[in-house]
Amino acid sequence: MRAFFHPDQSLHDPQQFMRVGVISDPKDLPSRTEALLSALAQRGVIPEQPSDYGIQPALTIHAKPYLEFLQTAYERWRAIPEAGPEVLPNVSPYWNGSPAQHQRPACRSSSVVAQAGYYLGDLAVPISAHTWTSALRSSHSATAAVDAVLDGAGVAYALCRPSGHHARVDRASGFCYINSSAIAAQRLRSQFGRVAVLDVDAHHGDGTQEIFYRRRDVLTVSTHVDPDAYYPYYIGYADELGHGEGEGYNLNIPVPPKSGDEAYHRAIDQGVDKILTFRAQALVVALGYDSHRDDPIGLLNVSTEGFRGIGERIRAIGLPTVVVQEGGYQISVIGDCLEQFLAGLVGNQTLLQEG
Repeated sequence: MRAFFHPDQSLHDPQQFMRVGVISDPKDLPSRTEALLSALAQRGVIPEQPSDYGIQPALTIHAKPYLEFLQTAYERWRAIPEAGPEVLPNVSPYWNGSPAQHQRPACRSSSVVAQAGYYLGDLAVPISAHTWTSALRSSHSATAAVDAVLDGAGVAYALCRPSGHHARVDRASGFCYINSSAIAAQRLRSQFGRVAVLDVDAHHGDGTQEIFYRRRDVLTVSTHVDPDAYYPYYIGYADELGHGEGEGYNLNIPVPPKSGDEAYHRAIDQGVDKILTFRAQALVVALGYDSHRDDPIGLLNVSTEGFRGIGERIRAIGLPTVVVQEGGYQISVIGDCLEQFLAGLVGNQTLLQEG
């Protein structure tokens, strides 16, 4: 198993986000990466630095005007005399959410204020000086992990930060700017006819679902807290099955708040059954630790040891697998969660560093 991370991914340093009407301290801290790197080091691993793939992998998923906004928004925002320290929207357009619609047209206004409302879906995705660099490098780590699997590695881990699974074709939300899990799935399609995405983050992978919702070649499965009670609220329900050719190729498995190891493992087992029925040839795992009982914005009760059970279930699928890091914000436990997950996924093996 190989691992990938670029130091630039730690540059993104948000200063605020809105939660239940309160401007709160950020949760996606750069120190998250330090905890996860430390866990990898316990297995003798120094992740490989990915090559610079440029913008092309992101363009396989995201609309070009949206990526151009992410790249240029901060400098344009700082040119506004009364602007705050980070790009955050104060206007939001109506979007009809049609399942037949892949993306919207580009924002008609050239104003960065208008575009912030158009391309940023909530107040949890501030853009600062290094956001674009970190998000793009995160996509490179995922791309490099896929290339390792395409070259024959059975499993590869991409330490992606910022996360990606809430990012849609043309919208950032929920700490996510570029959808590395979707990029990984799309790149795997270059060699594998059927690819599955299993999202085990506590939050529904709404961006990933929307990106592939009209397709039958990529199965999307998400286990998460019931969105009736938890972000992203408007999407992630069990009756969302896909649209058109994609009908039947999306599975949401919501679990009640406060669910623990047994309930969450049972939901993952249901997702694994769907993946096996689909006859997937390769797998992307969107891995989050915000299901841990100590997570500061979590609603689940999964133990640290519960992540070993998640890893064991993925190992049993037996597919070429790219693990993409998503959420998890209790820095004191996420390293142990990764260690337990890897213990289940690869046992006592060390991660082989190649290249």
